[in-house]
Amino acid sequence: MTGSIDDELWSAVGDPTRRRILDLLLADGGGTATTLSERLPVTRQAVAKHLGVLDRVGLVHAMPSGRERRYDVDEAQLARAVAQLTAVGATWDARLNRIKRISEAIQRRRQS
Repeated sequence: MTGSIDDELWSAVGDPTRRRILDLLLADGGGTATTLSERLPVTRQAVAKHLGVLDRVGLVHAMPSGRERRYDVDEAQLARAVAQLTAVGATWDARLNRIKRISEAIQRRRQS
């Protein structure tokens, strides 16, 4: 696998609420804790905490918007996360294919 895995990044996106927040931000082109909380089954304060986690790992960036902060997804950081996931998936595909070949070889020996 190329590159290293960013554990903080994957810890951040491991939470289903944070993934939903990212989905909403991508679909809407950004949002505030208030606008996001109106579409999620959590409080505005909970959304703000989730946004703080996403901001710390660089997946979102905040800009002042009146009395609130408007959050936008950092598409370069999201692309890096997707590349890491793709690399992890490819590594596990290769491992599972090796296990399958070993299992098939064992089966052939048993049948002989």
